[in-house]
Amino acid sequence: MAEASASSLQVLPAGLGYGFVIGIGGFFAVLMLGITYLQNRYTAYSTGQSEEFNTASRSVKPGLIAAGIVSSWTWSSTLLTSSTFAYSYGISGPMWYGAMGTFQILLFALIAIKIKANTPGAHTFPEIVMARHGKIAHVTYLFNGIATNMLVGACLVLGGSSVVGALTGMNVYAACYLIPLVVAAYVIVGGLRSTFIADYTHTVILFIAIFTFGFSMYSTSPIVGSPSKLYDLLMDASTAMPIAENYEGSYLTFKSINGLVFAIDLLVAGFSTVWLDQAYWQRAIASRPETSVKAYLFGGIAWYGIPFSFATIMGLGCAALTSSPAFPTYPNPLSAAQNGAGLSSPATAIALLGKGGAGLMLLLLFMAVTSSTSAELIAVSSLLTFDIYKTYMRPKATSNELVRVSHLGIIIYALGLATFCAILNAVNVNLTWLLTVLGVIVGGASIPNGLILLWPRMSTMAAICAPWTGLVFGMIAWFVTTSKRSGSISVTTTGDAMNAVAGNIASWLGGALVAVILTYLAPYKFTTDDPVFVARVNKINGIPAADPATPPSEKEIPSQQEGDAELGNGFFTKSEKAQPTSPTDSNTLNGDVQSKPEPAKVIPTGNHVVDFLEAQHIEPMDPVLVKRGTRLAVGFNILFLCVAILLVPFSLFGTEYIFSRSFFTGWCVVSFMWVWVSMIICVIWPVWESRKALWEISRGICKDLTRKKQ
Repeated sequence: MAEASASSLQVLPAGLGYGFVIGIGGFFAVLMLGITYLQNRYTAYSTGQSEEFNTASRSVKPGLIAAGIVSSWTWSSTLLTSSTFAYSYGISGPMWYGAMGTFQILLFALIAIKIKANTPGAHTFPEIVMARHGKIAHVTYLFNGIATNMLVGACLVLGGSSVVGALTGMNVYAACYLIPLVVAAYVIVGGLRSTFIADYTHTVILFIAIFTFGFSMYSTSPIVGSPSKLYDLLMDASTAMPIAENYEGSYLTFKSINGLVFAIDLLVAGFSTVWLDQAYWQRAIASRPETSVKAYLFGGIAWYGIPFSFATIMGLGCAALTSSPAFPTYPNPLSAAQNGAGLSSPATAIALLGKGGAGLMLLLLFMAVTSSTSAELIAVSSLLTFDIYKTYMRPKATSNELVRVSHLGIIIYALGLATFCAILNAVNVNLTWLLTVLGVIVGGASIPNGLILLWPRMSTMAAICAPWTGLVFGMIAWFVTTSKRSGSISVTTTGDAMNAVAGNIASWLGGALVAVILTYLAPYKFTTDDPVFVARVNKINGIPAADPATPPSEKEIPSQQEGDAELGNGFFTKSEKAQPTSPTDSNTLNGDVQSKPEPAKVIPTGNHVVDFLEAQHIEPMDPVLVKRGTRLAVGFNILFLCVAILLVPFSLFGTEYIFSRSFFTGWCVVSFMWVWVSMIICVIWPVWESRKALWEISRGICKDLTRKKQ
């Protein structure tokens, strides 16, 4: 069991583990109560309405979106598994992890701009699928979306629980239940906007911890203290415990066969965990239309520095410090079970800073787990609310009902996720296994899901069949390869990177190929004449119910004087109360269906911005801005692919270069400087861009305090 294998790393009392999980979770719940009160009291947003609770009124600025992307993509596995692969495969591990993960974020910038251009009224990605291809396709992608959220959530909670148990002796099963439940408490209080604010808080702590470990490793530690000394220790480690399939067994070479296989696994898993994870779609939906691409590009740049720098410090540091008496398992290296559970970075923290390092690592990981888990909780609650309850149970549900269902969905997912993690721990499935095989299970739906939005020709038959075909291809390839290479099928053999890569590629590539082939063989697209269905699709697609020739009145669009000046900017169209006056004015779906949607039933909140978003169609993004943003996103993706994924790694791989002392020192300096760039984007930029709102809130508080004194 994970608890037994990790017992040698326990340097903190079990009570501290429970204190971290319950105490910090409770602190954030109280913090969110306070922030939610300030938001409802002094701003134009009310968490009592579903549009604000689930989409943050589609008004979050790019800096906070970028910080949220970094925080939600900085899983416990980002910190643990990136270090594990640096320890297992050498210096290539951190760069492969950073490059493959960042590529998914940058690619998602294309998705973000298409959402704003084509489906500005969507709440979830299965809603977009339903609008294009009907309810059978909707159920298919809803299943894959929830499955992805369960697997991603398990990566987060199981990894965090294992480390909390290893460092403190806290019962792993208790941690599996307590972590998602305490996070659920503050998400219920504040909704999606609270997760952005919690993300920001967590990100600040994340950078404090990375800087502490970095300065210790490269400057102040009596054991290491400089990149040059780290280089010497890694050269010694290459001799004492060489890496199989690495050139000359070195930790300082990119020529790592297993490292390259891991990169392929991570690429496929990344498509699944981003393109099928509602948490990322939710951030794109919540962003401002004119800055959505900018948010994802800056978020990708910022996130790259975290695994690149952290794993270089903590993963390679684990190999370097194994020979030190301060290392927790000295004189032995980490066992395979400990390494698989992601304990290389906690071991490094203990060797560098003792109990203080263990405590800081515990805080860092708990922040990463809770931040990412909060995003998953609100994401799944949105799927349950809009794609199950509103679609199949109560299509005319009021906004207040939807908020209540969102709260219930958060609780259901938290309990389901906790139980799922407990089961996985009982059968000895660890974090590394989950991340390695995730793409086999849901990879077949990832590319088809993106094509539905990016490729207008995609047919309904292709959209429905591609995910299931990819799943079948992936499972067959995975099990056959495992049986032939390893002789048996078990948790250990199926988690082997070489076995899993066959299933990952078959699932991912199979789904993509079937989607393209079936689109040409069976080009039929879904159509319907159901007026209720058409009305909802029109709202998702941003098609106004009123005659577009009729100019909107000033009363129907919030003016800058009435509320938030930055929301009265022309991204919204006229009220749904106006209806077409003739059949030719009616809305259409797929060009041949006419309907007359009814006005949405909205309970007024007294908050004009949220009421407006609840009741109106949201106009698609300006085509000029769409074209400009698309060019930017495509250009940036091509540049990143050529430089960070092809040119640099494969040049180092092909030349079989073993880093020299000076080259390694420069590598460490660049990776550490990148973290500073990330910190500026994620910590300083959000405060700067929100300075006016912070000033308004501060002024409102001062007025209230002054009024009370009088």
